[in-house]
Amino acid sequence: MGNAVIIAALVLIVGLAVYSTVKRIRYGSSCCGEREPGEKKVRVKDRNKADYPFTYTLKVDGMHCSNCALRVENALNRCGYRWAKADVGNKRVELLSKQEESDTELGRIIAASGYTMLSCEKNC
Repeated sequence: MGNAVIIAALVLIVGLAVYSTVKRIRYGSSCCGEREPGEKKVRVKDRNKADYPFTYTLKVDGMHCSNCALRVENALNRCGYRWAKADVGNKRVELLSKQEESDTELGRIIAASGYTMLSCEKNC
């Protein structure tokens, strides 16, 4: 009788481990993408950095994983004249733009994606 209980407990543990692994493979294991498939990356068409005369460094609060970084990048890349690259470790976004950007507009875009822009520094 005791052996049957131990075997049942082990089968339950193994079953939960397999379920968790399959779920992580299908949907990712990031903090904000546990219940849904990850977003597709919005790629910029113009990848020549010389075409982007304005560069900015944005400090963004709330980015905890690569899924968070992808959401911020996609929000900024959607318009077609910006090229963003987020760094989760430093909680920064390097932004290249073909036109001058305002702090309030960039803050609004980042807030709409669910994060908070702490600062915007224009690089010369």
